[in-house]
Amino acid sequence: MLTKNLLTSGAYLDNFKELPENILWSLDRIEKSMRETMKERPDRGDFWVFGYGSLIWNPLLNFAEQQAAKLLGWHRSFCLRLLANRATLDKPGRMLALKSGGRTEGIAFRLTEQVAEEELILLWVREMATGVYRPIWTTISLKDGSEATALVFIAEPTHPFFEADATVAAIAGCIASAEGPLGSNADYVQRLHHALSENGIVDEYVEVLFTELGRQPYELVM
Repeated sequence: MLTKNLLTSGAYLDNFKELPENILWSLDRIEKSMRETMKERPDRGDFWVFGYGSLIWNPLLNFAEQQAAKLLGWHRSFCLRLLANRATLDKPGRMLALKSGGRTEGIAFRLTEQVAEEELILLWVREMATGVYRPIWTTISLKDGSEATALVFIAEPTHPFFEADATVAAIAGCIASAEGPLGSNADYVQRLHHALSENGIVDEYVEVLFTELGRQPYELVM
């Protein structure tokens, strides 16, 4: 399980050291990406981070508030090749991202200006160790009926790890067999499925993948 200590100590980035040097981002590059993204903010004050995967059950953020939220124009997709954390170079898996089209229901976390920089550098280390995501600012609809600008990490389609075919048939086998220092790839899907269910969110793609993994040679821990 990912912890805040793994992020602050630098141990998390150690998990990526077997990757090619041209893929792995340095801490300086990660920080630069964060600062450039923050300069592009369309407004000021508190802001929201939209969680659609592990942020839902393990946000590791010092947030002031959380709400269920909807994001139009994007859908969940295991479209990123995974070679670390819950996979290895020998047994690659798939990582969750957002691709264009549809809509996504998730959980949004409000960060205050006072804690933003400290919290965001840890979030960037968590998400941008290889630059596989593209951080964007976009509008989300909150459960209370209001709209807000949120930071969202979508798939970077020009990245070498981007996989065009993210159908359940294409990904279930590698997810079932992939495992790394933070656990198995299939366990991630299980946790995602349960977190969505606990929050009253139904994602047909995740439902079908979870069901298919139950048929693979991997026993989900219930």
